[in-house]
Amino acid sequence: MEATTRLPAQILAAVEAALLPVDQRRLKEYPGEATGRAPIHTVYVPADQAVSGLAAAWGATAMAALAAHAADPATMAEVIGMDSNLVAEVWPLVLAKLEREPIEDLRVDAEDGYRGGPESEDDDVLAAAASVASDVRAGGAPPFLGLRAKCLEGPVRARGLRSLELFLGALVDGAGGPAGLDETALRITLPKITDVAQVEVMMTVLEALESAYDLPAGRLGLELQVETPQAVLGSDGRATLAPMVHAAGARCRGLHYGTYDYSASLGIAAAHQSSDHPAADHAKATMQLAVAGTRANAVDGSTNILPVGSGDQVHAAWRLHARLVRRALERGFYQGWDLHPAQLVTRYVATYAFFRRAMPAAATRLRAYVGQADSGVLDEPATAKALASVLIRGLDCGALGDAEISAATDLDRAALDALAGRHP
Repeated sequence: MEATTRLPAQILAAVEAALLPVDQRRLKEYPGEATGRAPIHTVYVPADQAVSGLAAAWGATAMAALAAHAADPATMAEVIGMDSNLVAEVWPLVLAKLEREPIEDLRVDAEDGYRGGPESEDDDVLAAAASVASDVRAGGAPPFLGLRAKCLEGPVRARGLRSLELFLGALVDGAGGPAGLDETALRITLPKITDVAQVEVMMTVLEALESAYDLPAGRLGLELQVETPQAVLGSDGRATLAPMVHAAGARCRGLHYGTYDYSASLGIAAAHQSSDHPAADHAKATMQLAVAGTRANAVDGSTNILPVGSGDQVHAAWRLHARLVRRALERGFYQGWDLHPAQLVTRYVATYAFFRRAMPAAATRLRAYVGQADSGVLDEPATAKALASVLIRGLDCGALGDAEISAATDLDRAALDALAGRHP
């Protein structure tokens, strides 16, 4: 029997006419997951401390900290309160990472971390750019790098834009021109945003810089640092982060939470300023909502309790850092800040352990989903997307290997990208 319907054709045509612009707008504003690799951390180094060979030096310092304070996986497991078998499993991977690629994302800091004065900032920014360019030419630079300039508030606006141009120009020239940076993801971090207009102005600045230094359009990614109450809630009572993200459009790479500036701006006492404070969780949950469905990421903040000093002090700092990294990962924040070389140890141990622990169940469920097998768990497309995404992130950072994922899922990277919604 032929199925029949009674809705008039003109009603269906009216539905299409009314909703086609909505469909197009949604696809433009929410294009889905970004393709390509995303870093699991960002290292901030003051402009006056950015020297050639920096990544390798950080890796060596991290290895030295391990040798001095946790020379074997059993000791590290006890220090950070993690399963010893799991730490033993990731141990060789972590050591290899510290040798091969200790820093994934480097941000030269000409803002709060920079202690030089106006009289030395030009020289320090130029020297930092020359050092980074030297590492690019030698093949030793991190795959992601850029600058955190000063914010666009009136007193420091001109200084911040000057440092940004000086750094970028010296980096492009030192790398041998734009082609010398083809393999490097360039990112500019805009701190202390308080208004959408600042994002719009920065878009204009970045477009002009790309034109001035012969960089392809869109080459400079923009990160917005969430450090002020005005970035989260406007004076009219409206949430402001989503408009900021969409003002940056395809150039937006992420929202970065600024632990201490944001906490201080809310009047939280210094002893209680932390990335796991309830106020931080509120801001970061809002960040997640703002970037969901876009190609930007929500990025956790830092801890300023550094693994230095006596053995007990180092162990306490590692324990805190590992806990905060695990907590962030469990809440869907796959990137955070690191401020000291020894923090690389717990960054990679905690992150690799998270992905290694997630892999068996994720692979089994994904294989059952693709094969439409009766596994006892009825997963939906959204869950399959999340399962594929966690495997991709584990692959990109080195916690997982292509061969083991392929064997466990019968899927190659292209299939995983498709399931995760990572379309070009």
